[in-house]
Amino acid sequence: MLLLLLAYLGGVLTLLSPCILPVLPFVFARADRPFLRSTLPLLLGMALTFTVVASLAAVGSQWVAQANQIGRWVALVLMAVFAVALLWPTLADHLLAPFQRIGARLSARADAADAAGRGGAWTSLLIGIATGLLWAPCAGPILGLVLTGAALNGASVGTSSLLLAYALGAVTALALAVWVGGRVFRALQARLGLGNVVRRVLGVAALLAVVAIGLGWDTGLLTRLSAVSTARIEQGLLDAVPDAQPAAPPMMMMAAGQAGAPLPVEGTLPSLSGATGWLNSPPLSAEQLRGKVVLIDFWTYSCINCLRAMPFVHEWAQRYRDHGLVVVGVHTPEFAFERDPRNVMKAVQQLKVEYPVALDNQYAIWRAFNNRYWPAHYFIDAQGNIRGHQFGEGNYAHSEQVIRRLLVEAGQTDLPPPADPAAADLQGVATQADMGNLRSPETYLGHARAEQFASPGGQHADTAFGYTLPSTLALNQWGLSGQWRVNDEAAQLQQAGGRIAFQFHARDLHLVLAPGEDGKPVRFRVLLDGKPLPAADAGADVAADGTGTVNEHRLYQLIRQQGTIGPHRFEIEFLDAGVQAYAFTFG
Repeated sequence: MLLLLLAYLGGVLTLLSPCILPVLPFVFARADRPFLRSTLPLLLGMALTFTVVASLAAVGSQWVAQANQIGRWVALVLMAVFAVALLWPTLADHLLAPFQRIGARLSARADAADAAGRGGAWTSLLIGIATGLLWAPCAGPILGLVLTGAALNGASVGTSSLLLAYALGAVTALALAVWVGGRVFRALQARLGLGNVVRRVLGVAALLAVVAIGLGWDTGLLTRLSAVSTARIEQGLLDAVPDAQPAAPPMMMMAAGQAGAPLPVEGTLPSLSGATGWLNSPPLSAEQLRGKVVLIDFWTYSCINCLRAMPFVHEWAQRYRDHGLVVVGVHTPEFAFERDPRNVMKAVQQLKVEYPVALDNQYAIWRAFNNRYWPAHYFIDAQGNIRGHQFGEGNYAHSEQVIRRLLVEAGQTDLPPPADPAAADLQGVATQADMGNLRSPETYLGHARAEQFASPGGQHADTAFGYTLPSTLALNQWGLSGQWRVNDEAAQLQQAGGRIAFQFHARDLHLVLAPGEDGKPVRFRVLLDGKPLPAADAGADVAADGTGTVNEHRLYQLIRQQGTIGPHRFEIEFLDAGVQAYAFTFG
């Protein structure tokens, strides 16, 4: 119930975000009509369309994404017709028959129905459904929370309910705005005789909105021009409601109980039969693991948080394997290339993972645990009960104490001394994050989850486009230059010479990259504040002269600063075409 309330409040806040601007002309165009017969059906049509499309898109199917893009263009045509009908109801019949005729008739039919007191609700509902296809709310913390849960756990009544609550919140705010706007419209019409003028102004605004949406300004320029940001308000709501946090994005941390407190029973070890394959072991079952203390480690090999936690998991696996501990890594992919067993096998070898790894390509084990995090550690006792968990990095000493307590419960008496996390030999990407200087968040480049994109014109989904970099970037903004094709997961360079820029504040900068579909290596060079990267600040995957090569599908460490940490402009130039860029992470 609390999550439903948060989703509703997040939708209400949509009225303060710039992403609502393109649809306002369509909504206010009916502000002078009866609310119950005209405005309310339009708003409900918007909410219904957004809920259905967002629920389908959240499962990540490519055909759904393509269908959604087609739907947006169909909606643009319909709304353009509606806008022309607002401007010239009579002329519309002769200019673009029969399609313009449809728009004019829809508008005229609604007007006639309103005048006769018969309603026109179905017309308004149809316009609302079309407008809903154009409505792309800004993905603030609350909507991001809902969409992340839907994408990772699959479509369900629960996630669709949250999306509907979000849409209804936006509808409530719009209804209030339309009510106020309607009163203004009627006052103008009654006192100044400007009804037709206002109607035509709204028609021009609707046509401009169609152009803005078609050019991508609704998700690009409008966001950057906004003087009002609701992200902090939304995050404050999430922080104020602890019960909302389990559905938060996957990199949040949650502790596995307090030290010394009795370990509760949180459930039983679910079936592992949903694994699509196993590495380092034949298939294991919950029954086979009975009598052992088990650590289930959810990870994916391009996740920086997982890579930073992995040395500690390795240490526990080696320290306690002769004392009854079994570590099972559950590799649940985030990106498509992580579903390829060959890529995972190569990563397992490079990372020196020796314990069993279940390939969870269908998210079956993930869902069986109701998991939402990378990394996530679940501690299982010898009776098969889940006795604790750790979500995210950190709390390594406490996690080891949980393991030791479960081993003692299982009858182990001669345990080695616990490890000292501070003495761990951490190198490269495994070095723990500098949290005091970490002010840049994980940022995705694919259009499905992209935020803070600053190149003029916004992203152009699933089509090659020539991007340019802005001269300046605000903190955590990023952009592209050159010919790129941006799909739902990644941006792929079409011609050599393309660049990616990011204004960041962190000690380390990583970028998940992959070579082109032909597998040919892609050369690159890194710049910092427009100058060649100093050798001292080169990451593990960059040579002293700032150059490197993308030859595998994985996370690349590009910057590790040695001096004082502050905001910097990062740029990477690719000397060959084909590279695929997925996500920035920082440390």
